[in-house]
Amino acid sequence: MKKVLVFGTFDILHPGHEYFLKQAKKHGDELIVVVAGDLTVKQVKKLMPDNNELKRLKTIQILDYVDKAVLGSMDIDKYKIIEEIKPDVICLGYDQTAFVDGLEAKLHERGLRPEIIRIGAYKPEKHKSSHYKKKHI
Repeated sequence: MKKVLVFGTFDILHPGHEYFLKQAKKHGDELIVVVAGDLTVKQVKKLMPDNNELKRLKTIQILDYVDKAVLGSMDIDKYKIIEEIKPDVICLGYDQTAFVDGLEAKLHERGLRPEIIRIGAYKPEKHKSSHYKKKHI
């Protein structure tokens, strides 16, 4: 069984996210989604998500093309969850930058050799998370 892993915030689920997840699913038999915890989102994006981590997790868990969704690790080691899941494939969003620099080398150090695939955008001029976000002041 070929495991595909993706990660993201998925704050306000939109067609761009759905496209990304469905495309990722095509690369294996089982799609596992790691939903970033609130503190990780704040660390990476410098603001809290509109929806809390449990609501975002539940939104992803009910999608019929997602086989498993888990909350990201609170561990300082953000790659530990990848080590636990041992995916065959990791799919990244077209604009995903958090924790991807040197990803392949970091995983090789841990004895992991997943294929890393960058999924293209789906109408980014229309379906990008920043277009859906509430403005935080």
